[in-house]
Amino acid sequence: MRKWLLYGIGLFSALPGCGQNKSATNVDSGYDRLLRTLYRSEVPTIQPAELVELRRRTPRLVVLDTRTPAEYQVSHLQAARFVDYDQFDPATLRDVPRDQPVVVYCSVGARSQTIGEKLQKLGFRDVRNLYGGIFQWVNEGQPVYDAKGPTSRVHPYSALWGIWLKKGEKAYE
Repeated sequence: MRKWLLYGIGLFSALPGCGQNKSATNVDSGYDRLLRTLYRSEVPTIQPAELVELRRRTPRLVVLDTRTPAEYQVSHLQAARFVDYDQFDPATLRDVPRDQPVVVYCSVGARSQTIGEKLQKLGFRDVRNLYGGIFQWVNEGQPVYDAKGPTSRVHPYSALWGIWLKKGEKAYE
């Protein structure tokens, strides 16, 4: 938790100024700068639009939501499997072949990066981290789901991190 607090403290140094442009990938430039401080190079990233295309081309693709149970219950990507970040158990993935493509995500991509690294150490050969997490997914107009179907609700993790969620309805429960 201390790690997240330190990221949060540094968060506001990455806030965009008035009128700043978005990058070519449709990511707010302040958000993009923040993400670059969080990500390491071990787990390659995949942009939301690339994930849409990969899902279309790769029926065996496994998408893993690495957030908390409360976050997952508010909404998640369609057909995403839940793997609890705080209590990650590799045994929950024993049915997934190590050569099968896997995409991990969380709110912004930091927790999923950690799970992605664990998957690589377990022998998974094609692991990617959703760039910008579920926040960027929703910000780019992609759909999320809850137990009842499509929803506009997204768990913002915290008020501090939720500033990066520009679309959707912020919902903690």
